[in-house]
Order: sequence, then structure tokens, then C-alpha cells
Amino acid sequence: MKVDLHGVFSGRRVLVTGHTGFKGSWLSLWLSELGAEVTGFALAPEYSSSHFEVLELDRRVKHVEGDLRDAGSFQAAFDKAQPEVVFHLAAQALVRRSYDDPKATIDTNVTGSVNVLEAVRASNDVKSLVFVTSDKCYLNKEWVWGYRENDELGGHDPYSASKAAAEMVFKAYDHSFFKAMPELGVATVRAGNVIGGGDWAEDRIVPDCIRALKDGRPIQVRNPEATRPWQHVLDPLHGYLWLASRLYEYPKKFGGAWNFGPELTKSRNVLQLAEMAIDVWGSGEIEVAGSTGEPFEHRLLQLNIDKAKLELGWQPHWDSDQAIFETVGWYKRVLSGEAPTDVSLSQVSKFMEITA
Repeated sequence: MKVDLHGVFSGRRVLVTGHTGFKGSWLSLWLSELGAEVTGFALAPEYSSSHFEVLELDRRVKHVEGDLRDAGSFQAAFDKAQPEVVFHLAAQALVRRSYDDPKATIDTNVTGSVNVLEAVRASNDVKSLVFVTSDKCYLNKEWVWGYRENDELGGHDPYSASKAAAEMVFKAYDHSFFKAMPELGVATVRAGNVIGGGDWAEDRIVPDCIRALKDGRPIQVRNPEATRPWQHVLDPLHGYLWLASRLYEYPKKFGGAWNFGPELTKSRNVLQLAEMAIDVWGSGEIEVAGSTGEPFEHRLLQLNIDKAKLELGWQPHWDSDQAIFETVGWYKRVLSGEAPTDVSLSQVSKFMEITA
């Protein structure tokens, strides 16, 4: 099954919450390339070197700064944008930060999400809603197999619990309101550990690797054996775009929850990722640091993507090795002087050639 994304999104009014964040900035860039009229609503970028900032994305999309927890502010932006398609990505997205400020995490990820659902519920324009949560919405039982969309939800840390709660709230809105709106298609999406150029968040392995390599310091690895479903940011975003287009055309056929992740045949642990980063960079070394006193982190979490492959016709295109290669390559090219916009657009173009 092929989907003409340009044909679907060209001229379409699209709202992206969290567009100043890592995934949101890549999605907004891609949508603008597809010809969409993009409005973004989010907090100001957290880092001056963020992907949003270095792309000068506020020149490509309608940029609205605001706090999703402020229902009035969000509703005003929503009403002005009159979106036909909504991608909800805004979140407090760091597990370790959720230990420092659990209330802000839950307020943002649950109450903020309710504000999005309320705006969609009252809208006559929205035809497609893609509601982004996380692979960490599943109650992690350290299974060696991937979690399916109907597995138990839950969380042992504030971030994971907030994402599970957001899923439950979404399901309540779907059953109580959205199912009675025949022209509205809604779905939640769950992705794993997404990597890609332009991410400078703290306590994430790839930005930590790049900072160390750039400064000539050893890469500090806390949990070398922890395995994650590493995937390049463009792969799950391709799934989100694909799903949004299907929801727009067939509102009630593609609803529910969807996993987007890599194939599990090439899973890599944290140590292997750091080793591959050094190979691509061309130099560097690794130090395995003790994790005593660190917040609890699961060692294994993987997603089963059979539903997306069989029912949606989607599949991942860059495996974990390619994702690491493209990600480290982005930083290497940009830090060597190439224009970030050119590098990002070249990767979008390269990816779209594969999926065309």
C-alpha cells in the first residue's frame, strides 16, 4: 500500500503541538515540505541550539508560543488555526526529569492532553487526530518479546505513568465522544527510543555521545547492557503521517492504538550504540560509569509492530544501525559547517525516496 503524502497534506491546515521539540520540529519541517499550512503550538525552545532554532523553523511555520496546560491560550491558538489535521506531540518527555518534577510531568502529559482532546471535541474542522504517547505507556515486565497494542498499560516512574494515564483518558474520550463523530478519525501512537540530528536534551545517550565526542571526552555509559528499540526519527514520523492520511480518508477504519518501531532483529544496547557512534565520528573512547544512586531505569523495552505492518501497510525503512549512522552523520556534518536546514532536508529527501 502506497500513500501520496504530498497529495494528502498539500494545502491542508495542520496543527502540531510540541513543534519546538525534537520530534515536533522534524515533523513540522517534513509537513512544510509536503506543502501543508503548519501551525505549531509549544513552549519556547529549551535550547538555543535546538533543531527548531538552528532550522529557523519559525520562518517556515506559524509559530505560537504557549503552555499547553493553559486551556484558554491553547484554545485561542486552536481556533485561529482551524486545523483539519492535529498531531499532538507536546509533552514533558524525559524519564529522569519526571523524578525531579513529577507534578509538572503529569500536569503537562495528562491535563495538557485533555486540553487538546477538548479542543478537538468542540471542533467542526478536525478530520484526523494523531495523539502521540510513548512505548513507556506499557507496564514494563522486562519481556524479551515486543509489547502489543492490547497489552497492559502502566508505569513505575512518573513519566511512564503519565503516558499510560494519557492513553486511558484518550480512550475515554474516544468511547464517550469521538465515536459519535462520523467524520473524525482518531488514534494514539507509541514509539520507542527515537534518535536523530538536532537533539541536545540532557540524559539522552545520543546527545551525551555527541557532546563527549565534540569536546574530546570519553563517552560516559551508565547502563551498557540496556537494550532499546533505537529508530531514526523519520521512521515513526512517517508512520504518523501515513496514519493521519488514512484517518482522514477512512475515519473509523484506522482508529485505536498503533506501535511504530524498528524490526527487532537488529536491536542494539547502549554500549553498542556508543561504539557505533565512535565508528561514524572517527575517534573517541568509552567509560562505563557506575549507576549507584541513579533513578530506576528498565533494561529492556521493545515493541511489536505487526499491527502497523499488516493492517496499515507501514514498515520501518532504516534499521537501528542505519539510524545510528544517519544520526551521528547529521551532527558530524553540521558541526563541520554544513547548514543544518540543508542537512535535515537532505535526510528527509533521502528517506522519502525510499518510501515513494
